Amino acid sequence: MSKNLSAVAVTEFDSMVKHAYQGTGLLRGAVTQRNNVVGDTYKFRRMGKGLANQKSTSDLVTPMDVSHEFKTATLSNWNAPEYTDMFDAQDVNFDEKQELASTIAMALGRRTDQLVIDAMDASTPLTATIGTNVGGNNTNLNMAKVIKAQVELRNQGVPNSELFAAVNALGLGGLLNDETATSADYQAIKALVSGEIDTLVGFKFIILESRIEGGLTTAGNVVDSYFFQRPAIGIAIGIDMKTEIDWVAERTSWLCNGMLKAGSVVRDEGGLVKVQYTQTA
Repeated sequence: MSKNLSAVAVTEFDSMVKHAYQGTGLLRGAVTQRNNVVGDTYKFRRMGKGLANQKSTSDLVTPMDVSHEFKTATLSNWNAPEYTDMFDAQDVNFDEKQELASTIAMALGRRTDQLVIDAMDASTPLTATIGTNVGGNNTNLNMAKVIKAQVELRNQGVPNSELFAAVNALGLGGLLNDETATSADYQAIKALVSGEIDTLVGFKFIILESRIEGGLTTAGNVVDSYFFQRPAIGIAIGIDMKTEIDWVAERTSWLCNGMLKAGSVVRDEGGLVKVQYTQTA
């Protein structure tokens, strides 16, 4: 670095971005993480089911021959750079610096989420896809779909813990318009009062906005949302979010950059359900 940018300012900026990044990636905390991965791939181990065998007296034991399968996450490199002249040796504008830190962090947080979404899109769940006609013809997200997702997972032997649902804002609207999801006669949570649904039928809901990275896949007005258990999906982090600030003489500006190396894969197709709904305004 040149132009005498204070090392304190650089450290402070890096800390700001890290703090904001931890609070803006919505799906990273809902999946299994492997950090400090070396190389461009990481193999998540998936152990198969065992079967207990009846044993007769004095007979040799029969091994269960439990299968071991590897699911490979391919890591890719991502940058979130921006030129700026707001850093000055004599006067670092705190508010502008904080705004740029948030912008970089949110860009990387959304990208991390998209890696998880793309992995789910690329998978073939063992559970049946819950179509848009469940609970009514061409309907939005509703209680019937949420209940069926729970049933599909339990039928695969998935425990009723660490369950998440990734839906978009219009899907949330569908639930808020479903009386069985919001009425105090059915639910203890007064969703219409707070304007949100946090937990329902064992699922913690993650509401994703419309995103330039892609977000949840939408074909026409039918959305592919996902209901899953945390261990079913993995994300491998090779380089966790970090920043660099370099002086670019040709532009007489600082280049502030956030960097990330990560990849995601579905580890267990039995722990994931695709739920389709017709989004309505």
